[in-house]
Formats: sequence, C-alpha cells, structure tokens
Amino acid sequence: MEMIKKLKIGNTPTPIFKINSLSDRYSTNIFIKRDDFSGIEFSGNKVRKLEYLFGDILSNNYDTVITTGGVQSNHARATAAVAAMFGIKCYLVLNGKEEEFEGNLFLDRAFGAEIIFSSTPEAEMESLKKELTEKGRKVYIIPMGGSNELGSHGYLDEFKEILDYEKDNNIKFSTITLATGSGGTYAGLYYGNYLLDNGFKTIYGVSVNNSEEFFKEKIGKILKNIDGDVDVSKISINDNFIGEGYAKFNEDEMRFYLEIAKETGILLDPCYTGKAFRGFISMIENNVLNREDNHLFIHTGGIFGYTKEMRSMMKKIMEE
Repeated sequence: MEMIKKLKIGNTPTPIFKINSLSDRYSTNIFIKRDDFSGIEFSGNKVRKLEYLFGDILSNNYDTVITTGGVQSNHARATAAVAAMFGIKCYLVLNGKEEEFEGNLFLDRAFGAEIIFSSTPEAEMESLKKELTEKGRKVYIIPMGGSNELGSHGYLDEFKEILDYEKDNNIKFSTITLATGSGGTYAGLYYGNYLLDNGFKTIYGVSVNNSEEFFKEKIGKILKNIDGDVDVSKISINDNFIGEGYAKFNEDEMRFYLEIAKETGILLDPCYTGKAFRGFISMIENNVLNREDNHLFIHTGGIFGYTKEMRSMMKKIMEE
C-alpha cells in the first residue's frame, strides 16, 4: 500500500504497566497498555486510526467528512473532534435515536458536528454524500470505527510500541487481548504480529457486538486488503461477553467494573473495555491463558460511554 501522510494527533506512545494486584490474585503477569491516555477529546484507540484517515483527507483536499456509529459512538465523537481541529465539516449518521443529551452525543454537538439519526446509516451516508457532492463539497466517508486497511495502520504503529517496550524491559508478551467492535484495531495488531514478530503472540479479540464468524470474515477482509499474503487462520475472537448487546448492560457487569476500579484505580467503560476485560479475566480463570506467561490487555478508552441509566445502577450498587 502506498504510504500517505500520517498526522500526529494523539499522545503516543501510550504507557504500559503491570497490574500488580490482579497479577497476585490470579498468579500470573497481567499488564495493561493505556490507550485511553491517547488524548481526552479523542481518547482511546480511535485517534490512532484517525491519524491516517485524516492524513488522507487533508492530503487530498477533502472539505467534508461523514461517518457512522451508535448514538454514543466513541469513534463518531473522536471524528467530530479531529474534524473541528482541522476545519473539516463533519456529519455523523448515528444508528438509533436521541434519548439523553449526554456523553458522546453532547460532545459531538459541542465539536460542531451535524447529526442525523437513521436506522439505515450506510445507505444514509451514501445519499448524503451524493447530496453534498452536488452542492460542490468534496466528501470523504470514514467507515464505522475507522476500520479499514488505512485506519488499521494506526495499530501497526501500536504493535511497534509494544515491541519497543518488550526490548526496553527485557520481557515478552505471549498474548494481547482487546475489545473488538468494528475489527480495525484487531486487524492492525494482528498484522503487526504477523509482520514484525513472526506471529509469536496470540491476539484475542473480545467481541462487544457481533459473532466470532462475523469478525473473522470482516477482519480477514481488512487484512487481505493490507497484504494479500497474510495468514488469517489464527484470528481469535471470543463472542461470549456481548451480554445484553452492544452498549447494553446488566448488574453483574456493573459490579465487575466497580470491583476493578476499587482494586486497581482503572475505570473500564461499559461498552467496550469492560466487556473485553471480563473476557480477559475469564480466560485467565479458565486457564485459556497460561499463567506462567506475560499477558497484555489494551485499554482502548471509552469513559464517555457511561449513560444516566448506567450511572444510576452503579450508584445503587455503591450504596448497598
């Protein structure tokens, strides 16, 4: 793939540290990479993808960007923030309807994005692009989550950071676990593992919204678009922790997030990292992960995803 301009937007490299309390509890070595430290307005994994996507946008003089996601999409919010930074008009086609004007939805509007609610976002984006193009705008569509072969290069960069950490600290991670919601972050890490570490690590994606089969197919397509020779047979997706569904929650999940926060000082979000970390701990408890090895979890951000309903349930739990 021809190299294009990459912007420097996020605060990278992001730190890695050992979670001593959980390592002691589970008799293994648990590390976390804090990609939620990548920058508060565009926190988490989204900024790494947007560095490449907006590099393409600016290099080719696009003046308008359209993207999609759920009503509380981290990607949509990050896209709106980066678009505002560079003076690009931003349209967000959100799958759902406005219920509470809070969290990411509030931030979307604060950053000046035009918001359209739709039950058919892909078709709506294409229709909007046609309409705006006819009015003389030069329009760029970013797929949900920024997950395509270009955006995924942001996580090839992250894999290089992980290798640098290993070298500097004389350590080797045997596994990397992360939330998987659109596939691009996983694809970038998997490709880095294939290209730079001879496939040494096992990359586990914990799905927050779709089946193992769905993500194996989608991630496989992204990888083949990056490099037709890449072996996609080792894609590993755990779809047992979707729970009530995407951006939905239950009391057991909330209790788990509070327990982790109290014990570690790390706040997991209820849509992505919380579900993924439950999956990660479950794999340790059930000896899917070898306790003699070093295991890395990537905190991909998402703190703004806590809705009023979620906070109300957590308050009730805290007051017990």
